[in-house]
Amino acid sequence: MTQPRIRPARPGDEDALALLDRRTWSTLHAVQPAPRPPYPPFFDAAHLPQDHLVAELDGRAVGYVRVGPPTPLAVNAHVLQIRGLAVAGEARGHGVGRALVRAAAELARARGARRLTLRVLGHNTPARRLYEAEGFTVEGVLPEEFLIAGEYVDDVLMGRFL
Repeated sequence: MTQPRIRPARPGDEDALALLDRRTWSTLHAVQPAPRPPYPPFFDAAHLPQDHLVAELDGRAVGYVRVGPPTPLAVNAHVLQIRGLAVAGEARGHGVGRALVRAAAELARARGARRLTLRVLGHNTPARRLYEAEGFTVEGVLPEEFLIAGEYVDDVLMGRFL
């Protein structure tokens, strides 16, 4: 497999990203129930194309990262947050997630952010390892914050300075 190409999302990516999002749904990272028809739009007023970066391999979308403000507060405007990350199963282990996280940090810098934060479920060891390898540290843990598939799961808050 070649190196992933990262690019800004376009409105025309709607269907491909929505499908990718549904195909990658898992209790490993999702706190919402599994998606069921009718599916909501992938892009909406709170999730615009410009808030997303797309990873392509061989011209096909195989991942995305969503970056946005953690709150609507002006006093928090210097912080951006990774608000979603998905990588197609067949593309895992090929540097797609790492490339998306790095691109998210660059996007945050370009938008004037001083910090980039995220939330990850405590049992999502692969994601936590990736984030730690990219300079994120655990800044807080909300113990047993979610009950997912009959198991209590921690909500881990991570962040890094840019």
